[in-house]
This record gives sequence, C-alpha cells and structure tokens, in this order.
Amino acid sequence: MSVLIKICGLKTSAALDVALEAGADFVGFVFFAASPRHVGVEAARALRQRVRRRAQKVALSVDATDDELAASIDALKPDLLQLHGRETPERVAAVRERFGLPVMKALPIAERADLAAIRHYDGVADRLIFDARAEAEATRPGGLGKRFDWRLLENVQTRVPFMLSGGLDAVNVAQALRITGAPGVDVSSGVESGTGEKDAAKIRAFIAAARAAGSKLAALHRAVSSA
Repeated sequence: MSVLIKICGLKTSAALDVALEAGADFVGFVFFAASPRHVGVEAARALRQRVRRRAQKVALSVDATDDELAASIDALKPDLLQLHGRETPERVAAVRERFGLPVMKALPIAERADLAAIRHYDGVADRLIFDARAEAEATRPGGLGKRFDWRLLENVQTRVPFMLSGGLDAVNVAQALRITGAPGVDVSSGVESGTGEKDAAKIRAFIAAARAAGSKLAALHRAVSSA
C-alpha cells in the first residue's frame, strides 16, 4: 500500500520547505482564527508560491462562510478543501458545487456509534478524515494531539479514500496503519516542539516512519496475495 501523508498546520516557509523536501503528499494550511496554527490569507498567499505543485495544497476551515472560503481559496489556490467543523452533508455538497473543488470532510470519532456518520458523507465528500472527537469544552475540533481507539476502524468500508488523524507521531504511526489499513495519515501536533511550532526533525521522522510502514504493509499484502 502506498500511504498518502499530510502535514497539516503549516504556517512558516521553513516548516513548509521541510515537509516538501521530505516528501509530503499534502500540505495543510489552517484558516481558523481560534487555532494556534491559523495562517491568514496574506501568509498563505506567500506560502503557496513555495509549493510549486510539489504537493497538494489543502485549505482547512471550520464552519466557514462562503465569503471566508472564497478568501482562503483566493489566497492559497488549494487543490482540496478540508471541512473540519459541523458541516452537514448538504453543506459539503453546496461547497463542492459552488467552488468546484474536491472536499475532504472530517468526522470526529470517540466510539463505534460515531461511525454511523460515514454513510451520510461517504460519496458526498471526495475524501473522509477520521479525527479524535474533541472534548465539549475545547475551542477547536482538531489539532489537539488526542487519539481515539484505532480498533474502531478495523475493516471499515468507505466508498471514498480516508485519512487517519489524531495523536499520530513517528513512534505510533506504524501501529496505527497496521490496525486501520488507512490509505492516508494526517499529522499536526505530532510533529511540533510546542503548540503550533513545527519541528523539522519530527516532520522528517514522521514521513520516514509512515513511508517505511506503508512499504512493509505493501510487501506483506503482496506475499499474502501470491501465497
């Protein structure tokens, strides 16, 4: 299996360059003022020039209005929109139609019952991302370094590709991939030395660990298939 890797919450040119040079498939930029990783439209405009299509750019928003989405799209020129709030399936469909961009919808997971939401978004969104459900008092829905029980995703079936997020780092990403079989992983706080401060060594280590785990699992699947 070829694992897709997303480094999210980038807001400096130094961190972005490390993610790109290390081989990230997606680079994520947060447009949400309550987040310590909020990038802002002017910074995003400058950062997008550095990507030069070496990875897909993802604009993350939380319950954004059409005007807010339009501003982030104008600044970043993203390849993908990530809706990480309480957006309904109808809102997801409306965003896709209005802006003509693929959408990845985040679904918060804490218990098996939360998987029921998959059927409402599967196929409405172009991708899904499973993240740990934030506590009720949290000021933001993700980027909290919190993980959920990955066993909940064992044998999960979706019509669209999904990514695994929430509490991942270089140490546990291989285990997470073995359990979930996720075709993609997303990390933010797990590659930081402090809240919102990306760490170059941790970015490189995470990407290397995810790549190695993906290659190992691919070899295992090939061996099983040919047996």
